[in-house]
Amino acid sequence: MKALTEKLQETRSKIKPKSKFQFKTFRNDSAISVKDAAELASQQRLQPPSVKSAIISSAESSLATTPAYLMTPPNEGETRATANETSPQPTKDYNADLASGSESIRRPSFSQATNVDISGHNGLHITLPSSASKATSSGSLTKLENCVIDMSGPTSSASPFAGLALKSIKNSLIIAGHVAGAAHITAVEDSIIVVASRQVRMHECKNVDIYLHCASRPIIEDCSNVRFAPIPQQHVSLPRHDLYDQTDDQQMVSSDEEVKNQWDQVDDFKWLKMEPSPNWSILPVQERLGDEICGHVIDEPGTSVEEELKKVGLNAVRQ
Repeated sequence: MKALTEKLQETRSKIKPKSKFQFKTFRNDSAISVKDAAELASQQRLQPPSVKSAIISSAESSLATTPAYLMTPPNEGETRATANETSPQPTKDYNADLASGSESIRRPSFSQATNVDISGHNGLHITLPSSASKATSSGSLTKLENCVIDMSGPTSSASPFAGLALKSIKNSLIIAGHVAGAAHITAVEDSIIVVASRQVRMHECKNVDIYLHCASRPIIEDCSNVRFAPIPQQHVSLPRHDLYDQTDDQQMVSSDEEVKNQWDQVDDFKWLKMEPSPNWSILPVQERLGDEICGHVIDEPGTSVEEELKKVGLNAVRQ
């Protein structure tokens, strides 16, 4: 009987037609029916805007995720939100004013700026007035030739530059004032610099006389014929706690004590021999400029920049 039963089942399975392929039905608990969608639309028309937004938000949370190519681009909503806001006032172009001025001595106020940026001038005498004392977060002088620049005014009242950058300057007299941080001097040629700074780093400079007050050892690299001299005494009128940053405990001393000037303790990073570096020297005393010239650049009306430069010996390239 068992054998006959198995034979019967085998015969039936061969004769019975194959079942057709069918898709299985899956239930999406988060989906909404057509009826629910119609009711939702009706509610939106009857509800005030605030309630309508809440309903839409709830419905959207139950729908499938929107494809990436249909999504709003990042920050587009923020752009729309700020499009109607008042745009900030454009920063005044002081360099354009300097280039178009007719005075023999230009005095840009920098009263609307947070930093001093003077760039791209030839043959100008520029003196910063005391109104620029609020723009001393940083200082930058670049691409200047045959110029006289005096930035000492704003920094003489305990408002030193946080940092200073001098770059690509030729045949010019630069009185940079006080710098609380580092002064970076790059690609300066045939010029005179007067500066009081916590740090001084010179790169790619040649034929430069620098009158210096420095709280650390000056550093030069890839320089030639750089001559150092101490800054005129009247430029070191600020006490130590005003002239330099107080973040270093070693810099915090009494107001009557001034920083030791290390103007002649120069380190040449490209000269590692025991012999003195041939790339820098001490400016001979008989060739140094007097306090009356370094302290106050000639402000006589009608005096040309050429005459001022000639007076400090910059009318020709030093051999």
